[in-house]
Amino acid sequence: MTSALKQLLGNNHPLFVANIAALEKATGGAGVDARLLGDIIEHGHHVLRHLGLDPANTTGEEAYYSLNSYAKNEAGQQQLHECDYVLLELEGELVSFNLQDIIENAHHQLKFDERTYGHAQRHLRAEIIRRYADHDRTRDEVVEKLVDEIGLKQPHDEEYPSVHEPVSTGEQPFVLAIGDIFTDAFIQLNKDVARVDTDPDGSKRISLPLGSKPPYDGVEIVRAVGPSPNAAVSISRLGIQTELLAFLGDDQPGHEAVEHLRHEAISTALLDLQPGIPSNYYYVLRYGAERTILVKNEDYTYQWKEPTKEPDWVYLSLLSDQSWQLHQDLLTYLAAHSDIKLAFQPGTFHFKWGVDKLRDIYKRSHIVIMNREEAMDVTGKPHDSLRDLVNGLHELGPQIVVITDGPNGSYASYDGRLVTIPNYPDPAPPLDRTGAGDAFASTIVAALALGESMETALTWAPINSMNVVQKLGAQAGLLSRDKIDEYLKNAPDDYKVSEVIA
Repeated sequence: MTSALKQLLGNNHPLFVANIAALEKATGGAGVDARLLGDIIEHGHHVLRHLGLDPANTTGEEAYYSLNSYAKNEAGQQQLHECDYVLLELEGELVSFNLQDIIENAHHQLKFDERTYGHAQRHLRAEIIRRYADHDRTRDEVVEKLVDEIGLKQPHDEEYPSVHEPVSTGEQPFVLAIGDIFTDAFIQLNKDVARVDTDPDGSKRISLPLGSKPPYDGVEIVRAVGPSPNAAVSISRLGIQTELLAFLGDDQPGHEAVEHLRHEAISTALLDLQPGIPSNYYYVLRYGAERTILVKNEDYTYQWKEPTKEPDWVYLSLLSDQSWQLHQDLLTYLAAHSDIKLAFQPGTFHFKWGVDKLRDIYKRSHIVIMNREEAMDVTGKPHDSLRDLVNGLHELGPQIVVITDGPNGSYASYDGRLVTIPNYPDPAPPLDRTGAGDAFASTIVAALALGESMETALTWAPINSMNVVQKLGAQAGLLSRDKIDEYLKNAPDDYKVSEVIA
């Protein structure tokens, strides 16, 4: 038992085992160390089971990311109040269940190998001292001498109070994202065998030799993507509690997606893994920075699930054409929770369904975000009349309208203003454009959820979009708030929101 405590504390003092044995002898062999270790295991395993994890089959990394997500809400904080001194060694990796450690790890978005567990070790040192000092057979001077010798009583330990009230982490908003989820296999085509042909109407096609075995340059698998999962990761990295309602197969890609989302501190309580149906799997054919995506959407049973608590925002994006009942159930939920703001980034089937079918969704939306061509499709207004496009969208109900326009930047209409923001300059030619729009839209919603102004939101969004296209896949380049602030400090003078005059 003493050796296990020594390992948890990282205490390599040569007298550690001997002095704890002396303390045990002073108690008459009461087994204080064994009971303490038992309490640590009991509290830690209770939390793991509450997280839906099997204590006998959980890695340290799995527990770490699940705890980071868990501590973002008050209920999770309350559960962790009895874990001040709890550390567990899971498959050889030490993980802290101390709320202060978890909040620091989550707030600074520390990777698993950068994690801190110093607060838990400090509390464990104090708990060892307290338990031996409180025993009715020990003398204070004996306890003090033995613990001082092995460094259990450190000068600054008393400067850190325990956490017994809900802790404000600056991450109070809660966003529920809803949408389909996919695994993307990025296949880099070999330009010696692949080519791009142009049809008479100007459309382009990727061509490969038929009936042969052309080589490809490489493949990379990117898990748990799609407009709403991308938005969930984006919003979570910006420091907001995030939950995802999505549907996938009970297969290896599905379980890998769940694990990926847990690593991003996203609540997976609403993920529906349906047996007998494969998870959505897309093949992305890359030719330079451009891509063609081969898609196949599986037929899931789309059933509404209430979020674990009332969200401040709901972020709705791409869903299958089998999901209409879910949309109706969502509207019913929103009608009963009038304070929730709805952000709508329409997906493929939303545009196919058309305005009439989605009129109630548009009417309930606080903000809609789409590109200029999509705005033309929805409103029927001409491409060259920006004001007609935004007014047409406002007439459907949203208070805020955002229209992206490729190299021309983006536009927003709100509070009687029509403004524009240029794209943030690319530091290098784009590597992959997948997910740029998702990054833009979700960053605006995240900024608004954090209480920032619409003008500030518009300055954040192009930065996240810019960084995404520098990486492969839709999520690798998503930034934290601190990183966005760094880019803002170094922004060119003309990177600012301005009024549209014409």
